[in-house]
Amino acid sequence: MGAIQEIFKRVEKKYIVTDEQQEELVRAMTGRAAADNYGLTTICNIYYDTPDHQLIRTSMEKPVYKEKLRIRSYGVPTKDSKVFVELKKKYKGVVYKRRVDMSLIDSYEFVNFGVCPGKNPQIEKEIEYFLNYYHDIGPAMYLSYDRIAFAGVDNPDLRITFDGNITYREEEVRLEKGVWGEKLLDPHTRIMEIKIPGAMPLWLSHLLDDMKIYPGSFSKYGEAYKKVFCEALDQEKYLKLNRENVKGKVNDCA
Repeated sequence: MGAIQEIFKRVEKKYIVTDEQQEELVRAMTGRAAADNYGLTTICNIYYDTPDHQLIRTSMEKPVYKEKLRIRSYGVPTKDSKVFVELKKKYKGVVYKRRVDMSLIDSYEFVNFGVCPGKNPQIEKEIEYFLNYYHDIGPAMYLSYDRIAFAGVDNPDLRITFDGNITYREEEVRLEKGVWGEKLLDPHTRIMEIKIPGAMPLWLSHLLDDMKIYPGSFSKYGEAYKKVFCEALDQEKYLKLNRENVKGKVNDCA
């Protein structure tokens, strides 16, 4: 097994596609991109944020610079399973990601209580700075999805991923609690991401143009937050309307 990559710098483009478009893309990529050795993988994440959701609210405003912190596992972990603590930043369209692997229990100790495991002091120091800057940060959202990933045959740095079955929840935000929650998209929709350090290969650009598939803005955490916020807002509107109706009936009886 090769060394774990801990530092990434690349451009990431996102596309919303149907499962039929995914199948057509995979067929068209034959000989140019191949599925990795892991096959379909369930990726589980905890996104950290402040109590007032400052990080995701800022991100949704599409600033020049934004950042986020998450703990990620491949499959549902136990306390001793390897997970990744990831600090992801985006500046002027370029994504910079730092990550360090450790056990699940060590990741909780690190992110929640500042206990450094000493796996990679430089990256841990960057994450520590982030945690100190957002001193009241905590686990805000669980997100999981099933991913199949492809890499370029001639350019292994090219990564193409398809994510489906995106699931989120705000309660029991712990990775070991398993995959359950609300579904973010309909079952026939996928989020495709193209990740590459430089320019997109011409063959891929032409393929997307031919299929009329165009990039868009999509954040899994952002979309889940909007759903939760809108549901809470709708509930508050309902309660307010109900209170007004009850008050009106009381006045009618007076």
